[in-house]
Amino acid sequence: MFQSKNIFVRWMNKLSPFQIILLFYLLAIILSTLLLSLPFAYREGMNPAFIDILFVAVSAISVTGLTPISIAETFNVVGYILLALILQLGAVGIMALGTFIWLILGKKIGFRERRLIMADQNQTQLAGMVRLVKQIFLVLFVIEFISFVILGIYYLKYFPVQEAFLHGFFSTISAISNGGFDITGDSLIPYRHDYFFQFHTIILIILGAIGFPVLIEVKEYLFAKKQKRQFFRFSLFTKLTTITFFILIIVGTIFIYLFDVTHFFAGKSWHETFFYAFFQSVTTRSAGLSTMDVSQLTEANHLFMSFLMFIGASPSSAGGGIRTTTFALVIIFIATYARGENDIHLFGREIHRQDLVKAVIVTLLAVMIVYITLIVLVVIEPFHVTELFFEITSAFGTVGLSLGITGDLTTISKIILMILMFIGRVGIVTVLFMFHSNKQKRNYRFPKERIIIG
Repeated sequence: MFQSKNIFVRWMNKLSPFQIILLFYLLAIILSTLLLSLPFAYREGMNPAFIDILFVAVSAISVTGLTPISIAETFNVVGYILLALILQLGAVGIMALGTFIWLILGKKIGFRERRLIMADQNQTQLAGMVRLVKQIFLVLFVIEFISFVILGIYYLKYFPVQEAFLHGFFSTISAISNGGFDITGDSLIPYRHDYFFQFHTIILIILGAIGFPVLIEVKEYLFAKKQKRQFFRFSLFTKLTTITFFILIIVGTIFIYLFDVTHFFAGKSWHETFFYAFFQSVTTRSAGLSTMDVSQLTEANHLFMSFLMFIGASPSSAGGGIRTTTFALVIIFIATYARGENDIHLFGREIHRQDLVKAVIVTLLAVMIVYITLIVLVVIEPFHVTELFFEITSAFGTVGLSLGITGDLTTISKIILMILMFIGRVGIVTVLFMFHSNKQKRNYRFPKERIIIG
């Protein structure tokens, strides 16, 4: 027994932090599949196929929300609670939860564990990893508890007491985790005229998608003493993330409206139109909840929403995609290069060259992955290319919106989408660094020669 344990420890020590992260997420998917396969989690007479349960498990761990089966019609209360717990695990990250449990048990967090947290949360420094995990759980617990109470009480206008608080619990977890699952059977369409509920959900989605470091910095600013607050400096990450995040929401709202001003929005009042477009702009980036049937929108809107889903949420958040900072750096880099400049300066700080290279690589790889997947699915499936592109970007961006074709996809296509959701959750950098070599760098360099470009 001890020999087997030593072999396992030696094998784990050979793995890089990124390889261990991927392994842990795979184990989490297996465990989630087993939990969702328990017969007492289903409604009477329901017996979903294994591939569909696996799909839901991957979707929940990756906080996506795509599902080939109806959650409301398939699972009972036990199933809802299990699904919510899996969503919570996917939202905070495997290593963050593991660290939190270690801290509760009083165990010491070593150097290796801190490296794992850094990789899982897309951080660049080892310092403050344990504090980051504590702050993430503190912020999330406070937000979720307040939302659970508010929504539980608010749902009393729709449901009996127990059902109201069940909906309050699940809606809170689904929104802040950006999971996108629902237990209404019709997403949030039943609440399309309930603007208080929509605004509350929008706030939860934004808090889950804008990035945990941003929430922690805002908390520290709000609770800082008046004297310290005057000298408080938000990090460049928080500034860039917040500006990009809200610009995308505004631009998204405007264009979603413009693309359907003579179609879906025709004849609707200004407040209906605003909340439809605003909610859809927020949820399309990462959450997947919807107050409308998105299949009723124009094809131009489907393509534009696919672009928003491709960008996704912010780093170190519950969302996926290439991430907001990646998109911002690529756009700024292109604009800077067009002006004939080499260095990028933002808010009195110079962007590190390595971060620019990483942003370009992530974007290019993401485009290649999505494009290759689209070609494969066009060959396999009978659906229109726009429907497939929408489904692919929804999976990669861990969004969960669909034009209604998920349940009709072949097993091969479902497996491909599961891989996309997995990559979208752990991040392209983590997947890429799985092949990272630990070989020593050369102490010499080859002569340089220019290559004609463009």
